[in-house]
Amino acid sequence: MTGQYSDGFRLSVTKALSTQLYTALQTLEPAPLTMENLDALYAQAAKLGLDSLSGVYQLYRRRPTGGHELTYVGKADQPLPKRLSEHLFKLSGRVGISIDEISFKCLFVEEDLSAVSPEKMLIKRHLETSAIVWNNRGFGINDPGRNRDGTVLKDTHFDLEYRIDLAREVSGLQVGTQSLRDLLQTVKSGIPYIFRYQRSASFKDKWVTVPSANMSVDETFRFIAEHLDETWKISALVGWTIMYPDNKRSYPSAFRYYHSNGTVTDATPRTKQAQEGDVDDQGNGDDEDESTLF
Repeated sequence: MTGQYSDGFRLSVTKALSTQLYTALQTLEPAPLTMENLDALYAQAAKLGLDSLSGVYQLYRRRPTGGHELTYVGKADQPLPKRLSEHLFKLSGRVGISIDEISFKCLFVEEDLSAVSPEKMLIKRHLETSAIVWNNRGFGINDPGRNRDGTVLKDTHFDLEYRIDLAREVSGLQVGTQSLRDLLQTVKSGIPYIFRYQRSASFKDKWVTVPSANMSVDETFRFIAEHLDETWKISALVGWTIMYPDNKRSYPSAFRYYHSNGTVTDATPRTKQAQEGDVDDQGNGDDEDESTLF
């Protein structure tokens, strides 16, 4: 028999999707990461008649020399504006980053994102020509949970380079007498990073007098610590803050402790060397009992 009458063919649906997503995002211009721009996404989705607000997005940081540097590629199974607002929240409270430097692009994707990993396709495509700064560096937005408080971070971790800002002002503080429980809730909602603490019935009955509505996070934690029982302390880790009755425990990523006797001690975070191929993004946290943690 002469000639070839059969051959192999491999259909690459993922490659086609990757090319389409990459090309579609390339046609967009980065927009400032502001609530005004994020709120406008809802109106745009309604205009397009979209049933789902899930999709993919890319974050950029303005270079000092001009132009935008790709810093992060992600997907959102939840509404894109909500996911991007969580990034806005996180990046607003970091030392060394101004939110004015950050911009974004996004695509609403009318497909089941749980069945594919579009962000991984985009990451692979971008890595063919350039680096992505924050992927695989622990740039998570979820509370990693109590079990991760004691983790030794890799030396390339996002939180080590851009630790939380204790000098920023707490929003929503009210001058005057109030319960410690109410003050803790105000602080939790008034700072742009995680403040997780263990609940105690005593907080409801302990009254404190807030001296100023313009206190920084550092000043507020000093004030709160002075009203805690001796077994408690507040620990500022590089990526979030916690408050527990654990005054004898130290944390590898802590850089400041607020003790109930009024003393404040600084610490140097411990790190470990990152290895090639490491994946360091935060997960969804653990299963702590919501009745005791807040």
